[in-house]
Amino acid sequence: MMEAIRYEVVVVGGGPGGLAAAQGARLAGAASVLVLERENRLGGILNQCVHDGFGLVRYREALTGPEYAQRAREEARSAGADLMTGAMVTGLTRDRTLTAVTRRGLLTCPAEAVVLATGCRERTRGAIAIPGTRPAGVYTAGTAQNLMNTKNLLVGRRVVVLGSGDIGLIMARRMTLEGAKVLCVAEQRPAPGGLARNVRQCLDDFGIPLLLRCTVTEIVGRGRLEGVVLCQVDEQGRLCPGTERRVDCDTLLLSVGLIPENEVGAQAGIALDPVTNGAVTDPFLQTSVPGIFACGNSRRVMDLADFVTVQGQSAGANAARFVRGEPLAPMPPETANAMAKGLPQPGVTTCILCPKGCQVTWHAGEGARGNGCPKGADYARQEAVDPRRVLTTTLKGADGRLIPVKTSGGVPRDRLLACMETLRHCILPATSLSVGQTALQDPFGLGVDVVVTGSPMEMNYMHNKK
Repeated sequence: MMEAIRYEVVVVGGGPGGLAAAQGARLAGAASVLVLERENRLGGILNQCVHDGFGLVRYREALTGPEYAQRAREEARSAGADLMTGAMVTGLTRDRTLTAVTRRGLLTCPAEAVVLATGCRERTRGAIAIPGTRPAGVYTAGTAQNLMNTKNLLVGRRVVVLGSGDIGLIMARRMTLEGAKVLCVAEQRPAPGGLARNVRQCLDDFGIPLLLRCTVTEIVGRGRLEGVVLCQVDEQGRLCPGTERRVDCDTLLLSVGLIPENEVGAQAGIALDPVTNGAVTDPFLQTSVPGIFACGNSRRVMDLADFVTVQGQSAGANAARFVRGEPLAPMPPETANAMAKGLPQPGVTTCILCPKGCQVTWHAGEGARGNGCPKGADYARQEAVDPRRVLTTTLKGADGRLIPVKTSGGVPRDRLLACMETLRHCILPATSLSVGQTALQDPFGLGVDVVVTGSPMEMNYMHNKK
């Protein structure tokens, strides 16, 4: 069955950038806006990121990925955008006609303007050419995250992580909390690529070794991964003969970079950066094809979802202005992550309460130094005296579906694994629970509850469709 519908602005991708673009287009005056999302749920990668740390820029509070995604969905709906899930865009022409495969059949959608918010994909083993066999047990970190956080599948028990970007660090912690043994994180560069706070909270908290100037040179195993060979590298990145050693493991997680996803835009002939594969845009986020805009990770991989949202709103607003023949507005200045990256410094705490990421020192009797506000001093004092962490995970509901949750406050750092062991034996009650609602009252005897941060999979075909 062929269906044809016309919209002023069509957004490809329903992640944080796409939802923000839809909102921005509507608020800028677009009469009709449609978001096409290939997954069954809006929110993109945020839905599998059950950890917190999102929203510090946009909402001035720490949210989990599902919480941030829900707010983005609600803002797009409230603005009046139509949101279609289960819609795989398979074609885009220079005259801005889209083709998509949906649950109802083939859809053609002529648009007056298009926003590409297609995000990015992970670099795979093939892209970095690790020698060896091809056993099961080798995953990109994002794939492992999806299997664990949306399908309740533990991908392995003895784990090596290659790459120290934030997703690799976060998955090292997640695997540990779920009962796996993370043997090490290997990083070819002289310093980790992720945030210092993640090195501290994802590795140091659990005693996970970080091996710098080290890489995987061989994968061993047939049916299932049996081990990897690690080797040191010199300052030029060359292997150091004689430093090889085998580490027995059943799982290798690859966190070796992200690549902008632009197959749809390439069909329309938009210019792509030959090095990054990102969409090339002008200061108004318009690509080389008039009326086709791009934002977020499809342009350039960005540090925070908050920055993707800001850019998405700008791209959507300019798409609406293009339709009406109005002057376009320059995008906001390129945002950069203010929080410190690399190795945490001894005696220095990276404050995580706001995007400034102040580097604070605390000395008893002298107080705090380096903090930009009183909250920073309080955080550094807490870290020095009694470090606490918000625990995030998923719990199974009575109907078998996974629901993301978090503790209502921090639990003592040295109780994290014990608290996770308690939660592994918990099943949420049969009653329907909404985001923000208490799921379990003080299950650890520590005075903190467990609250819901996301809902089960949405199955609706179209939202807000008049």
